[in-house]
Amino acid sequence: MRFRFLILNLCIIPTIAMSEETNKNKPISIVIHGGAGTILKENMTPEKEAAISAKLEESLKAGYQVLENNGTSTDAVIAAINVMENSELFNAGKGAVYTATGEHELDASIMRGNDLQAGAVAGVKKIKNPINAAKEVMLNSPHVMLSGNGADEFAAKQGLEMVDNKYFDSEYRYQQWLEIQKKDTVSLSEDLLKTDGKFSTVGAVAIDKDGNITAATSTGGMTNKAYGRIGDSPVIGAGTYADNRSCGISATGHGEYFIRYAVAHDICARTLYQNKPLDQAADEVINQ
Repeated sequence: MRFRFLILNLCIIPTIAMSEETNKNKPISIVIHGGAGTILKENMTPEKEAAISAKLEESLKAGYQVLENNGTSTDAVIAAINVMENSELFNAGKGAVYTATGEHELDASIMRGNDLQAGAVAGVKKIKNPINAAKEVMLNSPHVMLSGNGADEFAAKQGLEMVDNKYFDSEYRYQQWLEIQKKDTVSLSEDLLKTDGKFSTVGAVAIDKDGNITAATSTGGMTNKAYGRIGDSPVIGAGTYADNRSCGISATGHGEYFIRYAVAHDICARTLYQNKPLDQAADEVINQ
């Protein structure tokens, strides 16, 4: 069976990929995304567009270099997502949106396709790179998901870099939050002042020289979210899924939809059990 990848969304997303056929049966490849949605031309300056493109390219190269150096797909997606988490340009890590209380709560997940091991964190406030914490949950705990203060405490004990919640502050996201607060509603980030709600969750899927797939996703969630809302990104089977027998998926879009329909797992299952092409399986799930 040919290994396949999908970065899934409900709209068009910016994706970028790099691959190399190391031999006939074992390619190395990585795909990344910086979120779903479009930004109106009047709100996308040439400078911003160039900055986003450059950061995506940096992310892609970071992940691909791991694969070129015979690293694992797990380390490759971590390297790629770390680049985006460390940038204010995306709604993940440093660029996370504000909650209803003016804080930041971040989610992330990762899954390996060779053994179906997975890890996730939800509602964390002090972990600089949440995707690293998700990896630690997968590798160094008997659990799949940790949340809130407990997840922060676990990450600290694993030696991960911790920051004050104000580290995630940014003027751009703050102005978005102030505007949406006036409307007393919730939005999925991006240019809220002049466009529809957008989403800039980040993700990566990779396959290494051993044919192992890893998928990972990281997000700051909804702008102005309240009551500890958690979307699909940290939910295995909804926003992230990987299975060497079928495909790897990192999703971005409206989280409630992905959770209700177990979108990531459903697509993988259709390719595995019904032997459907990946694009057909995705179309069926999205349009059901």
